Amino acid sequence: MGSPYGLQLVENCIICKLRSDNFFCALPPAALESFEKIKFATAYPRGAILFVEGQPSRGIYMLCKGRVKLSVNSADGRTLILKIAEPGEVLGMHACVSGLNYELTAETIQPCQVNFVRRDDFLRFLHEHGSACLRAAHHLSDNCHSAYDLIRSLGLSHSAGEKLARFLLELSADGEKTKEGVRAKMGLTHEEIAQIIGTSRETVTRLLADFKRKKFATLKGSTLLIHNKPELEKLVGS
Repeated sequence: MGSPYGLQLVENCIICKLRSDNFFCALPPAALESFEKIKFATAYPRGAILFVEGQPSRGIYMLCKGRVKLSVNSADGRTLILKIAEPGEVLGMHACVSGLNYELTAETIQPCQVNFVRRDDFLRFLHEHGSACLRAAHHLSDNCHSAYDLIRSLGLSHSAGEKLARFLLELSADGEKTKEGVRAKMGLTHEEIAQIIGTSRETVTRLLADFKRKKFATLKGSTLLIHNKPELEKLVGS
């Protein structure tokens, strides 16, 4: 089935060719069949809000295609991006299981396919399938470790340059090695990068220009090219 956003919707999890080792994708056949009965596949354009910080939990959102930014906002309007979610991740699980409000905002940064499961159905599903319950525990644990890593990165970095260098190194960790350096896809604006590392857009723009001048790294459009990885590693003290 097609969609208006250039996506080819995959509506059946059991025969899906995109299945990975993440959460529901790797469930045993019986559990996957049960999940198939309670989820709703939907396509979203870039910039769509899946849920908002402080909103009562309606259920969980499993990201099948695309990327979603997860952020929190301060009373004075500042935004901090906690994570860029990738396909296979489940969003809103903590709030769904705990019964609390969503603790962050989820916004698509490119066209996405998302499977939605209502809270009551999801809790019943976990109760009936021990394998899914264990995977949910692992998923929440991974989210906790990601939060620790973010706090460590923001709290222990001494400068915006160090934060940006650390971010670029992490982003390019699985990048393609070329004669020019390590190439990776970014797909984020300077404003979004600033919201991830906790600084201003102007600072990010200035630092990227400085990295380019020093031939450390170049960001052109959505393509990041790391020219001199050792120099970036020196900035983060690794």
